Amino acid sequence: MDGSTDPRLFATPIPPRMRAVARDRYGPISQVEVRTVPVPAPAKDEVLIEVRAAGLDRGVWHVATGLPYLLRMAGFGLGRPHQPILGMDVAGRVAAVGRAVTHLAVGDVVLGVGSGTFAEYACARADRLVTKPATLSFARAAAAPTSGLAALQAVHGIAEVRSGQRVLVLGASGGVGSFAVQLATSAGAEVTGVASAPKLDLVRSLGACHAVDYASADATDGAVRYNVILDAGGRIPVPRLRRALARDGTLVIVGGEGGGRWTGGVGRQLRAVALSPWSPQKLTTFISSVTSARLDQLRRALVDGLVPAVERTYRLDHARHALEDLELGRVRGKTVIEVGPGRGDGR
Repeated sequence: MDGSTDPRLFATPIPPRMRAVARDRYGPISQVEVRTVPVPAPAKDEVLIEVRAAGLDRGVWHVATGLPYLLRMAGFGLGRPHQPILGMDVAGRVAAVGRAVTHLAVGDVVLGVGSGTFAEYACARADRLVTKPATLSFARAAAAPTSGLAALQAVHGIAEVRSGQRVLVLGASGGVGSFAVQLATSAGAEVTGVASAPKLDLVRSLGACHAVDYASADATDGAVRYNVILDAGGRIPVPRLRRALARDGTLVIVGGEGGGRWTGGVGRQLRAVALSPWSPQKLTTFISSVTSARLDQLRRALVDGLVPAVERTYRLDHARHALEDLELGRVRGKTVIEVGPGRGDGR
């Protein structure tokens, strides 16, 4: 540990080394491996977390592969990744605190966003963590931060979904989509969720009034005009989405899926934003950000009944298989890497 951490604030002895899921370069998922590495030391505004569970989403896959290339310019490292250990979302116990941290203490049980969370220990800024609701398991808590924050920002912050509106959620069985369906439904909207046939039962269980198989029906054919379209799927061209949007409706493109190796789905996002000033429809996208206020909002939503749709968990040794399943589209809802003891017992 470095001088920014008070050695008196350790709950139990922290081992010098730990197991972690890592890679040294961008590339195929096959190079990801479990290795033994030094336990990180928290900076003065960080805490060290004994990880119990870590959430997996498309962002982790992008960081692992380095695709699209534009992502590497966003601070992840141009030639090689700055952080070899994968993972961002986390739930666990605070094991040590930096000297400037005042609102968290050793032993606190937290959820939030950190760095290198596919490991037995990980660091996170204190302002990117909140206390875990006691009723929530570690697995579900770890599934919530990135996807839940994006869904909250899309549904409530941008689209401002209201009771009685028709809302179309594309990619409704995925991480962001599974949260968005619940949030829009709880706001009183009539929600249509689009997913593949094997995942429609999940979409219905989340509260969607209508569940559509994208392979057998086109929810964007214009037969129904939606007040809000939340696109977490990333494959449908903007003109087709506009065809299904009410004249004064709102399109929110969540994430940057699809597209080529250089810019991914960013081109589609930029086209939507460029068209918006010339259209009565609101066409927009956003980059989800982690703030204390938004994490508090997410925590309140979880306490009030928002449920992370965790369909499968993997042990740390099988994290590569989890990434492969995500890559191949086998994932329903959220996937979680369980690290510590208890297998999501929430205690």
